[in-house]
Amino acid sequence: MDQTLRQSLQENQKHGSERFPFAAYRYHFPPGAHVVDSHWHKEAELFCVLEGEVLFQIDTEFFPLRAGEAIFIDGGEVHTGHALGERGCRFCALVFDPAMLASARYDAVQEQLIVPLHNKTATLPRWMRPETDAPLLAHISAMMALSRDTPPGYEAALKGHLYLMLYEAGAAGRLENRSRSGAENTVRTERLKKVIAHIQQHYHRPIRLGELAELIPMSEGQFCRFFKAMTGQTPVDYINSYRVRQAAELLRQPEHKISDIALDVGFGHISYFVRVFRKIMLCTPSEYRKKLRQSLRGARSD
Repeated sequence: MDQTLRQSLQENQKHGSERFPFAAYRYHFPPGAHVVDSHWHKEAELFCVLEGEVLFQIDTEFFPLRAGEAIFIDGGEVHTGHALGERGCRFCALVFDPAMLASARYDAVQEQLIVPLHNKTATLPRWMRPETDAPLLAHISAMMALSRDTPPGYEAALKGHLYLMLYEAGAAGRLENRSRSGAENTVRTERLKKVIAHIQQHYHRPIRLGELAELIPMSEGQFCRFFKAMTGQTPVDYINSYRVRQAAELLRQPEHKISDIALDVGFGHISYFVRVFRKIMLCTPSEYRKKLRQSLRGARSD
């Protein structure tokens, strides 16, 4: 699956449908790549590494995930990650709105499982590993298979696995209370959200470091250190990465000239756009568009 699927994890992306807000995304990235640029969304997410290793960050915590391990991200948490080692990585992200589990009326399930999940007073364990959470990981594997094959009635099975994960985690004493993060971490996270929202709203025009620093407020030097500590990227690298993702989407539309796309997403010079695009996507914009056309022709011939 091509790298533009990173766009699928942006907070303004619709995951699944109104009737069934659940979506699965599969990825494959080379060594050292940012597999998930810093972002957040209201939905919860199960992130499972299939091959390689990923250094994952949620708010201010870091988790070095290996193949066969998973992490649970509560809605609203800022998260990012990049591939570790020399092999790159392959993983699957299951994104869903916990509201899909709500009961039609306030019953025991709603009281004992769903409300605590929403409030984060009894939520799924953060880091799931085979030695401690094999049953939970088995449910995640089953959901990945169901979301790929989509047999009749698979929606019911997916909800069933989520309910069973909550039950089994509770029975094993593995539910966690994440309702109270430290006040300092909360302030840092809210500041980062403010900056990211500003970038995503204004990426199409020049963005000065000074205007980002003023949002918090901090000096430019303090802001750059803060942003790098929170996201693993410099502000410039994050802005360029976000712009490249927008450009990759526009490249799907053949009527858009590459030079126009560069300007539309905020790059002032086509040569700089091509250089940054190649660094992030491992190919030039024209090569990327060619791959998209070839992929489309292959899909039509199948």
